[in-house]
Amino acid sequence: MFENSEDKAMQESAGQPGNQKEWRLIEKMVMSSLNEQRKARRWGIFFKSLTFLYLFFIVIALSPGVGKNVAARTEPHTAVIEVNGVIAATEEANADAIVSALRDAFEEETAKAVILRINSPGGSPVQAGYVYDEIGRLKSEHPDKKVYAVIMDIGASGAYYIAAAADEIYADKASLVGSIGVTASGFGFVDAMDKLGVERRIFTAGEHKSFLDPFVPVKEDERELWQGVLNTTHKQFIEQVEKGRGDRIHKDNPLLYSGMIWSGEQALGLGLIDGLGSSGYVAREVVKAEKLINYTPKRNPFDELLGKLGVSVGKGVAQAVLDSGPQLQ
Repeated sequence: MFENSEDKAMQESAGQPGNQKEWRLIEKMVMSSLNEQRKARRWGIFFKSLTFLYLFFIVIALSPGVGKNVAARTEPHTAVIEVNGVIAATEEANADAIVSALRDAFEEETAKAVILRINSPGGSPVQAGYVYDEIGRLKSEHPDKKVYAVIMDIGASGAYYIAAAADEIYADKASLVGSIGVTASGFGFVDAMDKLGVERRIFTAGEHKSFLDPFVPVKEDERELWQGVLNTTHKQFIEQVEKGRGDRIHKDNPLLYSGMIWSGEQALGLGLIDGLGSSGYVAREVVKAEKLINYTPKRNPFDELLGKLGVSVGKGVAQAVLDSGPQLQ
């Protein structure tokens, strides 16, 4: 009864003229606050979008070579193509990108020579082989245009595979050069599974389909089979190096093809390189076209912006599969 009488009193009070004005005023204040919040959200979205566009155009404006290289190519110059990082289909140093840049450089009449500026520990023998073969093809089509490989910090394994296709190779005296070998690595968890009491269940069609499974013991015939694959790849590597370097390489050193890596100074003595010098030195003193123009394909500015903001997902999934195969590293 008390609650009913209180509700009735409030309704009678709200029905009075003065109280009606107060309720209208409160209602207006609430609606005004809601409108302000909506406006604030709209302005927030606007400024966030404006900031994103600003960053996007900054990336485009600061991208090396944007709007410059096309005009600069009209003058005599030395073309530069970067081979940076691991050589793999999913990485920056992939065969498609390098080959595309090589074709552009060879087709440009004002490019007097091509420099492969290498800073890579190696990677896929397949990707390296594609680049090696394309260099040979382009050199046969353009016999007057030479290719020079310049090794920076490191030009090892698959990276040296590519360098061997060049007419001449240069490096710094402290560069790391060589590592003419093949590796394939992994882990085995058979004993750990036994200790944990975990049973591995795998079903295959094909006697050796699961021979790289880390939870299955390695059979001796499979070990020999896999070693044969590595030996064949190593032999192909050596053949390409000797084809590219010819009589300049000192084959009498028993460690030359052992996978050993050398300093630039040691590599010069072994015939792995032709001289000590940088890209600028080669362009100025060897090619006689000091101006360097970078032909390396650049990432799409939008993708580059997303990458810098950290929106890069799942790169390692495909790489994990590739890592189990032979690598020139």
